Amino acid sequence: MQVSGNQTVHVEQFVRRLRGSSQPMLVRASDGQLYVAKFRMNLQGPNVLFNETAGTELYRAFGLNVPAWKSLLVTESFIDSNPDCWIHTEDGVRRPDAGLCFGSQHLGTNGARLLEILSGSGIKRVRNQMSFWMAWLLDICAEHVDNRQAIFVEDASGGSTAFFVDHGHLFGGPTAGQRLHFLASRYLDPRMYPEVGQKQAQEFLQAARNLNVDLLWRRVQALPADWKTASGLGMFAECLFRLSDPAMLRDIFDSLVESVQRTNQRQQPRPEIGRPAPVMLVFPGMQAAQVEQRSAAFSACA
Repeated sequence: MQVSGNQTVHVEQFVRRLRGSSQPMLVRASDGQLYVAKFRMNLQGPNVLFNETAGTELYRAFGLNVPAWKSLLVTESFIDSNPDCWIHTEDGVRRPDAGLCFGSQHLGTNGARLLEILSGSGIKRVRNQMSFWMAWLLDICAEHVDNRQAIFVEDASGGSTAFFVDHGHLFGGPTAGQRLHFLASRYLDPRMYPEVGQKQAQEFLQAARNLNVDLLWRRVQALPADWKTASGLGMFAECLFRLSDPAMLRDIFDSLVESVQRTNQRQQPRPEIGRPAPVMLVFPGMQAAQVEQRSAAFSACA
């Protein structure tokens, strides 16, 4: 079986359980690769696997770094032989169903050092730091209801590259019913968002205009039938609609930039009496009064 261009492989070895409420596990598959696997029978909600795959495909379509994914076949014999991978619930341990599960390729192969939290100096050495703006814009359009997660792969020179992971709370969350303020989907450390200007903003918006919506929709439609739900597909369609509206995207993006600008200004030390307060000009000519207008525009899609 082949899903959205990804050859299905068999799970052959359980390595260990991983942190997270979706109860992921590290497994080795028949292609010799390690994967972070999530079962279809997930306590978080019915849309976890759909959100993970659709979110990964969406991010990849915009040129953002995401781990490769595959559909992993989990057999009855594997489940019976590995009770450590069973689902832990409040009422005890439940045996998961055999079938296809989602597998995100583990980034720590070949001895690469993985980082989850960076210091201030480490943030400055992230090579694709600007991509966090695009990720936030996508998360807003996809109604992400959790903080943006990223893994940083460090290279020999001390720099690192961010990979965006954990998309299970996109599209209104695992049950597709949540609505949160747009700040909920921001990466927790606001220092990760560098100063941007008109040129970068136009590049982000041009990427949305170049999106092949039909191709992305076909890839999502090709997912396993038991991963897809009416609510997941509906939320994904709404996301594509927002990404197809240039005026809405510009309003959202301007609101995001303004929110980071205000956060940075609050964190600056108080100016001496008689001196003007320092101001970080991200978009020259941006007026505070415009923020309310942009917030109102954003509320139409939140």
